[in-house]
Amino acid sequence: MTILHKLFFGTILVIIVLSSTIFFVDQRERVLLLHLGEIKRADFKPGMHFKIPLIESVKRFDGRILTIDAKPENYLTGRNKNLLVDSFLLWRIADTGRFFTAVSGDQRLASSRLFNIVNNGLRDAFATRTVNEVVAGDRTTMVADILEQANKSSREMGIEIVSIRIKRIDFPADINDAVYQRMRTDRLQEANETRAQGAEQAEEVRAKADRDVITTLAEAEQKAKEVRGSGDAQATNIYAEAFGKNEEFFAFNRRLEAYKNVFDGDDMLVIEPKGEFFKDFSRSQD
Repeated sequence: MTILHKLFFGTILVIIVLSSTIFFVDQRERVLLLHLGEIKRADFKPGMHFKIPLIESVKRFDGRILTIDAKPENYLTGRNKNLLVDSFLLWRIADTGRFFTAVSGDQRLASSRLFNIVNNGLRDAFATRTVNEVVAGDRTTMVADILEQANKSSREMGIEIVSIRIKRIDFPADINDAVYQRMRTDRLQEANETRAQGAEQAEEVRAKADRDVITTLAEAEQKAKEVRGSGDAQATNIYAEAFGKNEEFFAFNRRLEAYKNVFDGDDMLVIEPKGEFFKDFSRSQD
């Protein structure tokens, strides 16, 4: 073997040794160094690090914030009302060594345990509150209390729960239909009551208008009678004054009015013009 061959194989051997000795840590990772299967170090910073080949090995885990978005769950409130709650949580690895010891670094197993922890917390919280308190109450305080209790359990797995979010709270589909039907019935009842009140008020307005018409007509009739009476009285006074001034002319005028009333029309009367009523005719003949 020539010297060149020895140098070539030596270089390859050095590269292999170095590659198995040096490892790099990314800022998005959590890295664990195992020595013969036992945890040796778990606090690596981003950059280049060294290990003993064949004896020591490296385990890498995702160091970013991870999401668990499970399907909606049913929870009972303090008054046994069933609610459908859609939520999710954010978590990350806080202690790499404890995380590896608790769940063997299995992210799916960790997610399952975290979901059970948060799910139990939500169930307990809903069980002590009414629907109105859950939907319209201080949900931020409720979630903060759940987060605090859940983190006490998750720390044993080396995990920090960053946030718990409730996306939606609703009734189950069958209850939704009943609620909407009840709301529709209530609205129809209110509409019917409003229409009945409107009809009653309209009847009152019409009745008042009818009373006002009758009262107005009666007052007008009474006023007309008073005016006619006053006019008749004035006419009588005028006639009386005229009779006092010229009795013969007044009597003559009255007889003319009487002639006009008697001889009005097309009827033919054959009578003898005698008597007090026809004395004016007798005078004309004389």
